[in-house]
Amino acid sequence: MYRQLMNEQELQTDQHLAAEKARYQQMALTLDRRSFGIQVKTADPKTALVVWRNSFDLVGALSLMPDDMPMLPQTREFPILTGGPDKLHILTGGLVMTRYGPVLIATRTDQLATLIDRFVNAAITALMLTIVLTLALGYLFSKAILRRLVQYNRLSRRIERGEYSTRFPVSWRQDEFDMLASKFNRVLDTLENNLAAVRGATDNIAHDLRTPLSHLRIGLEQLPDRSCEELPEACAILTEKLDHCLATFDAMLSLTRIEEGQQTLELQELSLKLLCEDLFEMAEAMAEMNQQTLSVTTGTDVKLTGDKYLLFQALFNLVDNAIKYAGEGAHIEIVQQGREIQIRDNGPGIPNEAKDRVFERLVRLDPSRHNQGTGLGLSLVKAILARHDARVKLMDNQPGLIVSITF
Repeated sequence: MYRQLMNEQELQTDQHLAAEKARYQQMALTLDRRSFGIQVKTADPKTALVVWRNSFDLVGALSLMPDDMPMLPQTREFPILTGGPDKLHILTGGLVMTRYGPVLIATRTDQLATLIDRFVNAAITALMLTIVLTLALGYLFSKAILRRLVQYNRLSRRIERGEYSTRFPVSWRQDEFDMLASKFNRVLDTLENNLAAVRGATDNIAHDLRTPLSHLRIGLEQLPDRSCEELPEACAILTEKLDHCLATFDAMLSLTRIEEGQQTLELQELSLKLLCEDLFEMAEAMAEMNQQTLSVTTGTDVKLTGDKYLLFQALFNLVDNAIKYAGEGAHIEIVQQGREIQIRDNGPGIPNEAKDRVFERLVRLDPSRHNQGTGLGLSLVKAILARHDARVKLMDNQPGLIVSITF
């Protein structure tokens, strides 16, 4: 604004002096010397201050003509003294060459300096007001931020005390604090779900291991009362119960190692088609024992890199589950097409609300608890497939269940 104001004032001064220059040059061409002098002498000082040096003296509004004045359009500032209240005036002007000699044309520009001073004073005042307003708004803004931080700190202490149901408030503003609060709330949701899963896993461990451990205790108490012929059979039963307990803990340790990436994968190139055919050969006899039919259908073969033992274990767990829970007379299919493998059965299936829960640790649906198992099979399947960048999905077969694995 300052530069624009200066440029505008300089442009107006130059245009005014140029117009006066043209006017006096024209008068010199059309008037005689005496008439020209009268025009210079009677010129309005509010329009321009004009001085002409005739043969004898100076004629015009000024009593002097400064030396080294340039020819218009070049200009130079020079001061003059007056008898008025403002004793010093600043003029800007230049010489015009006419046929009657040089004429000095000047105009006052000290009003411009006054205008600039007023502008600077106004700018300083505006700047100070802006600073004061900024400090006030900054103080209010910092108080609002501090108030929210104090609130977050108080809620954090509640979470530290174990109140995991606490959530950070999210306002309508959706600013950075609200984004952070939403993130923390999602973390707390995950934490609460994990704690619930841990509590559920503890309950399931207590439920699943209480029965075999009770049988072990009862069996051990009854051992002294048994005859020599009954001891081998009783010891075998107790060993079987103990093996089930140990298998549960071994499965939990294996699952943890796979999920945390602690178990190194023995990577090799393998064929999904051959993997499904090997799976069929291994499980066919089990299906026949349950009076079930097992079939395999393969399509376009796909080669991939993975741990053949772990992948076979995961797929066998799925087929084994189908054989266990599909019921007598069920038909079970292993279908491979490209990068997808499906294991289908026409058994009772799994309710929709339980399809996500069955992949959690030690979760066994109530109808399945009469069958011996650890409740970790599907958790192992999901962990192994995740290590191989594969997705597993449960779908309805109407009736029955379809387990779809996509690599």
